[in-house]
Formats: sequence, structure tokens, C-alpha cells
Amino acid sequence: MRSTRPTSSGRPLKALVTGFDPFGGDKVNPSSLAVKHLGRQIGSLAVHTAELPTSYALSAGVLRGAIDEFEPDIVLCVGQAGGRTELCLERVAINVQDARIRDNDGRQPIDVPVVAGASAAHFSTLPIKACVAAMREAGLPAAVSNTAGTFVCNHIFFALMDMVQGRSPAIRGGFLHIPYLPEQASRLGGAPSMALADIVRGIEIILEVSASRTTDVRTAEGRVS
Repeated sequence: MRSTRPTSSGRPLKALVTGFDPFGGDKVNPSSLAVKHLGRQIGSLAVHTAELPTSYALSAGVLRGAIDEFEPDIVLCVGQAGGRTELCLERVAINVQDARIRDNDGRQPIDVPVVAGASAAHFSTLPIKACVAAMREAGLPAAVSNTAGTFVCNHIFFALMDMVQGRSPAIRGGFLHIPYLPEQASRLGGAPSMALADIVRGIEIILEVSASRTTDVRTAEGRVS
């Protein structure tokens, strides 16, 4: 895999990776644990992290604040999807909140838009198929997913893609759903799970592939201009 390089302007690429706090009665959320295990640097890619509240009302504001603070080129939001067997890079976020359970504020919106008046859906701008191929090559179970659900994960994915539209320079964004950790699965009667180290490695690979593709695009744009 190619190492990341600075952009044509000489500024190193920056990534923001987010996880969620525990929800639904769980004491841990593997997304926030994995994000906390990331190094601050992957090649020449600077990595910043943030924890988002599992809250329809608050999560997008915390994400926007982190984007404004770190000015990333790549944003990867990560969330738990109990029952999934693979690292699932989401293709599309839909503009609806339809909660099966309450969020951490006790809210349970039904058939409510994420952003009123916005488009029905937004697509990831990460190179999702290349990322999945690289994860599989590294021996990790991974797949492109076509549904991010309708809970806070989809909410933040849609909010992310809506808020980065039209920004210059462009921000590449997307969402990764991850399985339970083994300790969670053991309490749930053998649900699918994945080791924390494998989840962390999957995130690193997504960042590596996305950074190499982003650098190539920016370099080409610099040559054209």
C-alpha cells in the first residue's frame, strides 16, 4: 500500500475519526474504544479523534465543532452495529430518523428528517470499494453496506455529508459500522464479534487508502491549476 504524502500545497493531510459513547444499556462502545487506540500519525497523515454523544440533538453539533477545530481532509465516523459480522463501510446515508430504541437523551424520533429540506440521501465520498479490498487483503472480514440504518449512526453520517457539501478544499467523508467486541458478544449468547485490534487495523487501512487517493486527487488538481 502506498504511503500518504503531503498535498500539493505542502500541508500534510489531516483526518478526523469519531466514535460514539455507550448506549442502549451497554457499558462500552467499541467505536469509541477503537478510536482511542488510533495513533496520532499514520504515515504523513495526522489523525485527530473525537467522541460523539449517542444523541440525535447533540451529535451533529459536536461533529461540526471538531471539523471546525481540526480542519480535516478526511472524516470517518465509526459506530457499533450489533449483529454484523464484518467491518461495513456504508455507501449511503438517508435523510430520516426512525429510532427503534431511545437515544441517550431519551428521544425516539419516528419518521423525522435529519435535515429538513435537504436531499433524500447522501453518498459516501470515501473510496469504499478500494478500502474494502485492502481490508480483505489484510485478512479482515469487510464489506460495502447499503444501509446505515435509521438510528444515530445514520443520523451523523447524513449530517456529516450534508455539512461538508461545497466546502473548499473538499472534505472526504464516510461511515464505518463495526461488530460487537467479544466481551459484549459473550453476554449476548454468542452474537458475532471482532477483536478490538482488528477493528483498529481496519480503521487504519481505511485512512491509509483514503489518504492516498485524496493526495493523488489534490496533486492532480495542483498540476492542472
